Amino acid sequence: MADNFFNDDSKRHEPTLGGSRPSGQPDTRSEPKDADQGSERLTRGDRLQHERRDERGYIRVTLPFRVDLDDSDAELSGNDVSLGGFSARSSRRFEPGERISASLLMMAGATELIVPLKAESLRSVPAEQGSGYDTSFEITEIEPQHRELLRQIIRSALSGRTPNVEGLIGGEDPQTPRKRQAARPTPPSRPPKPMGRYILLFAAIGLLVLVGAATAYRNFMLIEPSFAAVTAPRIDIRAPGPGILGEHELTAGEQVERDQLLTKVINSELESDLILAEAALDYNNRLIENLREHIQGGMQEVSLANSAQPASGDTMTFESVSPEIAQARVEQFETVRDYESSRIAALEARMASNDIYSPCDCLVAWALSSADGVYINESERIMTLIRTDEDDVLVEALVHMNDISRIEPNQQAYVTLANSNQPIRARVRNVALDVERQPRAGFPSWVRQQQNVASVLLVPEEPLPAESVGQPVDVRFTEAPLLGAASERIWQGVRTVIQFGDQIYRAAVEDSGTNLEEPDDTSDEG
Repeated sequence: MADNFFNDDSKRHEPTLGGSRPSGQPDTRSEPKDADQGSERLTRGDRLQHERRDERGYIRVTLPFRVDLDDSDAELSGNDVSLGGFSARSSRRFEPGERISASLLMMAGATELIVPLKAESLRSVPAEQGSGYDTSFEITEIEPQHRELLRQIIRSALSGRTPNVEGLIGGEDPQTPRKRQAARPTPPSRPPKPMGRYILLFAAIGLLVLVGAATAYRNFMLIEPSFAAVTAPRIDIRAPGPGILGEHELTAGEQVERDQLLTKVINSELESDLILAEAALDYNNRLIENLREHIQGGMQEVSLANSAQPASGDTMTFESVSPEIAQARVEQFETVRDYESSRIAALEARMASNDIYSPCDCLVAWALSSADGVYINESERIMTLIRTDEDDVLVEALVHMNDISRIEPNQQAYVTLANSNQPIRARVRNVALDVERQPRAGFPSWVRQQQNVASVLLVPEEPLPAESVGQPVDVRFTEAPLLGAASERIWQGVRTVIQFGDQIYRAAVEDSGTNLEEPDDTSDEG
């Protein structure tokens, strides 16, 4: 069958070495000639000799193709192909004379063409680059239609055109000369318009318009207060009396629990009064007991002290009185004893009030240092506590009187913390011309002295951290919740992008400055 195909080549006058040859010439199909052999045959002496058309061997072309072996799952990578054979790279060595059944898988445009055939291995040499072997095969059997398909693919490659299915179906030979026709003058073709650029341009313009509209609506349509901050109810701890402040380790920012001992006030004068009152009470008790013992003993005269106050400073004298007078004096001493007892109770209550306890689960906002025995007067502020419950941490804003008529209770607003770019929705709790009766921490005193402003308390939908009390915040009141939310989110997104770009720029500047300031490690030896 192979000989018939080769005879077809001679009739078609194809450039081949496998067709019918003149008598007396050997058949060289089984020995494909490489470049060295061709050069030796074409050069005789020092001159280049021309060869006849029927003496040409199969012309090899380099095409991307694969060789699929029928008897195994192995697949070889093709190097070059001709009508008489092909070369492929394999992972194993093929012995000369080894026969294979395979299919050549070639791409024609987006379609993969399959050319089944049988071939015989001629030689296998190690690959010059990479691993494996470069094996040359000679085609021994191939169907006529498959050989014609292979021929057209090779001729397409020789003509410089990419093989395609449409040309193969139409029977067009890539190297067949066409009859020149009078072509109509065609206008010069314009390059296709880059639609992607226009789409990106329009998208950028739309984004800029959207950002500009959101910024204008946020700055001109929404109500902006003159000042706003996170506030919470404030509790001032004051000294119950004069004395020295006791030692404590509380500082601003610490959390204290209810009924926790905060500090104490040491009042030495109060302690001395308590000691003297206890001594007077003990003296009167013993005096009363002695008098009762003498009266009950039936004595005619009873020795009686002239004073019930041992620490009064008077000289203590005694006198003898009748039992009746002594009994009257006992009643007087009992009255003094009751007075001293009441005085002791009062002094102990004052002493107990000097121990200061926390009235709530609060956060310490400020505490007076107890170092070096600080002396404080009565009602002097010792500490400032802040309530940290969820319902206590609110946002207070001072709104100008020209805009206060546009704000109503339960109106929606947006609060943005200083360290966050995500706005938090809030609602107006109340509007007052002055602050609440209970003082609130977080507002500077000079801010509250502004004129023509009203205080607006906002309840955020998300609990604010207690550590944020005193931080200024950005507040916007809106009369249209949908538009207000959209403009606020767009504005915050643009702000995030700007901050991110600024951080990258600063980091790049710092890195370049660091590289310039690095000293040279090399030093001259002298």
